Amino acid sequence: MAKVLLVEDEFTLGQIVKDSLETRGFTMFYAKDGQEGLKMYQEHKPDVIVLDIMMPNLDGFTLTTEIRKTDKNTPIIFLTAKSQTADVVKGFELGGNDYLKKPFSMDELIVRIKSLLNRFGQQKPALEQDENTIHIGQYAFNFNRQTLTRHNVIEFLSHREAEILRRLAQNPNDVVERKPILIDLWGDDTFFNARSMDVFITKLRRYLKDDPRIQIVNVRGVGYKLIM
Repeated sequence: MAKVLLVEDEFTLGQIVKDSLETRGFTMFYAKDGQEGLKMYQEHKPDVIVLDIMMPNLDGFTLTTEIRKTDKNTPIIFLTAKSQTADVVKGFELGGNDYLKKPFSMDELIVRIKSLLNRFGQQKPALEQDENTIHIGQYAFNFNRQTLTRHNVIEFLSHREAEILRRLAQNPNDVVERKPILIDLWGDDTFFNARSMDVFITKLRRYLKDDPRIQIVNVRGVGYKLIM
């Protein structure tokens, strides 16, 4: 049974989410502010963390920073009432995996939680290669498993990270236009979504940084190129 830590200072909303997820079989831990959330995280080691951004004592960004100092893998979903691009981009940069804008439906939250559990909650896959593996320098990229492996160290990618890397890896040393990716993965090519995609490109560069021969370069006004 998956353990979910909910950190939400709006008590009524917190109780509704907690009760709804418990009726669907999740083990719930509910904290009413960031400081209490950090303590519960340390005590219970949840499988997924759902947290508000604006909270007393420790806000969601500060709490995420504290968690990511020692834990790079537990998935984090941000809840936010704000629509500013900077908040969402900052959340991803600090190590968040997904976000929902308030108000949201419980069904949507459950889908997001289950998706992250499927991605991060399974045992690490075997390292043997198969037909779904693309070699990128020193790395083995398996799109179906959404993993990037180097020297037996496995990095689990998000769906969008894997989709972007697949398109780049299938067209090495060629320009891949950003507009089709934005439309396919984000639904449109607005400035907000383009900024979000830039965060994902930055993450991919970080994953690939240990092989100096590999680069993802910007082609200004057009897209990106994977040099290998």
